[in-house]
Amino acid sequence: MALILWNEGLSVHVAEIDRQHQRLITMIGELDSAMRAGKGRDVMGKIVNGLISYTGTHFATEEKYFDQFGYPEADAHKTEHRNFVQKVSEFKTGFEAGKLGLSIQVMDFLSDWLKSHISVTDKKYSPFFNAKGLK
Repeated sequence: MALILWNEGLSVHVAEIDRQHQRLITMIGELDSAMRAGKGRDVMGKIVNGLISYTGTHFATEEKYFDQFGYPEADAHKTEHRNFVQKVSEFKTGFEAGKLGLSIQVMDFLSDWLKSHISVTDKKYSPFFNAKGLK
């Protein structure tokens, strides 16, 4: 499994967003640790709910800046956000119904998506936001 570790290479050079990315990376690590330790469904459920909630907060922050500064790739970026939320909601529904455990595949999806999203999609807005004075 390729869990993410924060490094400067993931920075988008916007302090608020970098802090949020660091928190999301930490939360995925906590979920992975709980899963590997065989924690109960209640503990896992709290972590999953927290991750979903914080992801929503983070996406709202990015999208607020897209709208505020007129980011030209906002629509495509927002679509990626919606697709992620839909996929994670499916995981959550299956988990809560007892039909889906938090498998290595789910953890791989979460960590791979976040790493790819930060290092590719989010990096695209970095120079745009910095040029607008957002740092």
